[in-house]
Amino acid sequence: MDMQLTGKTAVVTGASRGIGLATVSALIGEGMRVVAAARTITPELKETGAVPVAVDLSTPDGPSRLIEHAVAEFGGLDVLVNNVGGGDTPGQASGFLSLTDRQWSEMVELNFLAAVRASRAAMPHLVERRGAIVTVSSNGARIPQSGPIAYTTAKAALTAFGKALAEEFGPQGVRVNTVSPGPVRTALWEGPGSYGAELASSMGLSHEDLLAGLPAGAGMLTGRLVEPEEVATLITYLASPLAASITGADHLVDAGSVKTV
Repeated sequence: MDMQLTGKTAVVTGASRGIGLATVSALIGEGMRVVAAARTITPELKETGAVPVAVDLSTPDGPSRLIEHAVAEFGGLDVLVNNVGGGDTPGQASGFLSLTDRQWSEMVELNFLAAVRASRAAMPHLVERRGAIVTVSSNGARIPQSGPIAYTTAKAALTAFGKALAEEFGPQGVRVNTVSPGPVRTALWEGPGSYGAELASSMGLSHEDLLAGLPAGAGMLTGRLVEPEEVATLITYLASPLAASITGADHLVDAGSVKTV
């Protein structure tokens, strides 16, 4: 299916691995020009053909500098994918009373304020081109007891933020949606020293045993983790003109983990 994105420009944050990397590849596959932002530019990201930008998006001026770079490179902007985030800061599996103000601030800066700042910098350009924002949240925003509290709280704010943006800027032609995956096969769960590894240790399990039991424990009806490419496919569709009447919605990609209507 032609997503009608050829020749358009996108910015993707958190692009070096996982969902971000898969999204960059998917958008380029649809003929888009992509500016891909990450703290560290990986060989895999370079191979996609995107324009890589090394930037720390948890800093106050990082997102605006990124958007300025993209607009200078390609003369405008059609799509912003707010994907940067993470819950693998050490100590996230230890519970509420163990978290310091600094840890809370780090989670909010990366998982919420980075998207706020990038969206603010991008919005005038998106209004000009009647573009779209797709923000990656988490199904933990709806079931916060299932994940690290600082991370899921920041993601809940992110989901609400997307809804509010859609309401304000929809009449100006900008569509805003969020995508909320369940556990995805990424470094967050599978990497050494990751949140998944820390959670396994806190539960007295091996990392391998935790991952093996995670789909069932999370109520995933497919019996497996979500693949990054599956999330990227939905992001690509929501970014495209084919989704012209879809805005202000939060789209679950969690294999049925959230059971509420």
